[in-house]
Amino acid sequence: MSVYINPFTDTGFKILFGQETSKPLLIDFLNNLLADEETIVDATFMDKERPRIFKGDRGLIYDIYCATSDGRKIIVEMQNKSQEFFIERSIYYVSQAVSRQGKKGEWDYNFEAVYFVAFMNFKLDALKEFRTDVQLMNTKTKEVVSHKVKFIYLQLPYFKKEQEDCKTNFDRWIYIFKNMETLKTIPWPKNSIFAQLGEVTRIANLSERQRRRYDADLKILRDNANIFKFAQKQAREEGVATGIATGIAKGIAKGRSEVAVNMLKKGMPVELVAEIAMLPITEVEKLQAELSVPA
Repeated sequence: MSVYINPFTDTGFKILFGQETSKPLLIDFLNNLLADEETIVDATFMDKERPRIFKGDRGLIYDIYCATSDGRKIIVEMQNKSQEFFIERSIYYVSQAVSRQGKKGEWDYNFEAVYFVAFMNFKLDALKEFRTDVQLMNTKTKEVVSHKVKFIYLQLPYFKKEQEDCKTNFDRWIYIFKNMETLKTIPWPKNSIFAQLGEVTRIANLSERQRRRYDADLKILRDNANIFKFAQKQAREEGVATGIATGIAKGIAKGRSEVAVNMLKKGMPVELVAEIAMLPITEVEKLQAELSVPA
């Protein structure tokens, strides 16, 4: 049985980084991530839900959204399953955080910087290594032309270091994050921040409400993993008889629909279901109507 939470669940990720008691953990991680920049002294959690601002607009929900004491806005996302347009999604999220800083009347467009930090439990073809930092750059001189927008993608499958290989606190953070659910004790206990991390993320220390939500999220995570695994198996078997491409497409489509139905039964919002299952909202709404789930 696991001693610590699985940070790849929504509840686990928010326990680790998204509550007041874990704010020192978030600040320490960000300071190690942004070691070459100014030190973050404090941060304020902001409303993660961005509602629609006009008819036809779509809202969004960030995993973690905070403002640092120096004014920077930082979005921290955890993506467990591969998403074809994840980079485009990150651009959209940052664009929303920038555009909603606009002010009526005279305004010189001097908005606060927005950073997007992504924990990715998968690989993208466009990103070839564990950490990729993206900024607006002069393609000829390779000089950064604006520090107001920054994307940091952390592809965890590329991180291969073992405990003894982790020489910096940033490496130690990533090692713990990637292996947390299987750890029996948190390594480097003499480091006060990791000692605190161990207390915050220990399953036995969760409140009754947190434990119920965490167990529900963990069940969804495991159910979805089994559904996708079964869909891939079906795709391979069907591919032998009807053509690999067709079989894979059908298997994946069926798997996504089953994932969406599973999440709708849990009462998750249509937009979030569509995003996670990578389905059009109209298709998710159709599944919702078939289940007679209230909108």
